[in-house]
Amino acid sequence: MSERLPIARRAMNLGELLVQAARRHGDRDAVVSGDRRWTWRELHADVGALAAELRAAGVGSGDAVLVHSPNHVELIQAMFACWFAGAVLVPTNFRLTPTEVVGLAEVSRPVAWIGHADYPEHAQAVAEAVPGLRLRLRLAGDGDDSVAAAVARRRAEAVRPALVGRDDPCWYFFTSGTSGRPKAAVLGHDQMGFVVTNHLCDLMPGTDHRDASLAVAPLSHGAGIHFITQVARAAKTVLPAADHFDPAEVWRLVETERVSNLFTVPTILKRLVEHPEVRLRDHSSLRYVIYAGAPMYRSDQLRALEELGPVLVQYYGLGEVTGNITVLPPDQHDRPLPDGVDFGSCGVARVGMQISIQDDTGRELPAGQQGEICVCGPAVFQGYLNNPEANAASFRDGWFRTGDLGILDAEGFLYITGRVSEMYISGGSNIHPREIEEKILAHPDITEAAVIGVPDPDWGEVGIAVVVPRPGGELTATALRDWLAPKLSRYKLPKQLLFWEELPKSGYGKIAKRAIRDRLAAERAETT
Repeated sequence: MSERLPIARRAMNLGELLVQAARRHGDRDAVVSGDRRWTWRELHADVGALAAELRAAGVGSGDAVLVHSPNHVELIQAMFACWFAGAVLVPTNFRLTPTEVVGLAEVSRPVAWIGHADYPEHAQAVAEAVPGLRLRLRLAGDGDDSVAAAVARRRAEAVRPALVGRDDPCWYFFTSGTSGRPKAAVLGHDQMGFVVTNHLCDLMPGTDHRDASLAVAPLSHGAGIHFITQVARAAKTVLPAADHFDPAEVWRLVETERVSNLFTVPTILKRLVEHPEVRLRDHSSLRYVIYAGAPMYRSDQLRALEELGPVLVQYYGLGEVTGNITVLPPDQHDRPLPDGVDFGSCGVARVGMQISIQDDTGRELPAGQQGEICVCGPAVFQGYLNNPEANAASFRDGWFRTGDLGILDAEGFLYITGRVSEMYISGGSNIHPREIEEKILAHPDITEAAVIGVPDPDWGEVGIAVVVPRPGGELTATALRDWLAPKLSRYKLPKQLLFWEELPKSGYGKIAKRAIRDRLAAERAETT
């Protein structure tokens, strides 16, 4: 047996993808937003200058940079500038409250903050929670502390991507665990290089510099990974100008910019195909409409296929596996259901990835039997940042445990049947009940609370909070919702707040959520 040699290996810095795009297609459009267009050469120059500003502030290898912004070209500049500097990108969901963003900062311990000018409260909260920030920049603003000013003053000092090793992190991708506390999944440059290759191979084969992509989801998460694949092929990305989701604008841009691919979540896809503009605009340029993040009802799939044709691509994957578990290509969306299964498949294992359905002991189960979906392969993350307990719980014998339940059929098609955890997915966003319950229980007039995710035709799932008020109190659902609003992002607020005299308990005195779920289902059935 040959001896393993302790050779340190370099990885390709993700920033090299931008260097290569600018080198080969410098005069072509890279980003389009409203009336403004940036070529690959311009974008590369801006990123190099912003990276020089980071370096000048002492931000370098392994340092975390917290970035808080809705989609914007300067968000794209910040993403790649982090990698050029050798730093770790820590993007947030711009809908989070200042308190929630502080929670992410406490986990990632950033040395720099780049935040959209419309969110000064977030910037101030992070600055107070993380003293000693080396750099604070305002994105989409003006003044000496703006990204635009930093780019202008460092233009002559632009840097190229730093050298990185195969295990160097490039992205802290936040998710939630069984505790409801935010966890940072560590994504590395080598891992992301594989993910980019895999996305291009499985999701949008044949993509090149003549293609165009439309960003209709936040670039801080899965859509950001999708964007990187466009950079790898020098395909332009179009950013809608509206500050809210506007289906009419989306279809106008698909027509005028000849968009060939887009990434979204089922709830947004449903709204797009139900909007009248879908029949008024030319969308024949679309080759791949990629959706993920939540189950999609079969009726909604059929409607989308009817309106758009055979262009739907579904994939299943968690942030910890960077979306790379399965793919259901366009020609498999009409696949017949196996006996005993009432819902469609999410596809087969992605190239280079392996799926194992396991029981509680880690024993692999045969086709047709339900168990926990476990995966291995190059797309699996390095682990959670400074969280050995979560790492121990999430890996078993080298397999990453997704926490989802499913079955594989004889041909290797995966069917997701549920979740081991109680987390639910609403509008493509992972929501953990524990976080919401903790907030509700902080109210002085509440003694018990339970949050349950239930199916919803528009959002995939929504939350219902069942609470027990203190005797003699006069709390109403409206008052409780108003009290919760500043403490939780809007998408985390339960759709319904129900008041019960007591919550069912197990023999051990624990709240029995299954009994709550059954009662809610029975009450819903009675009203339909």
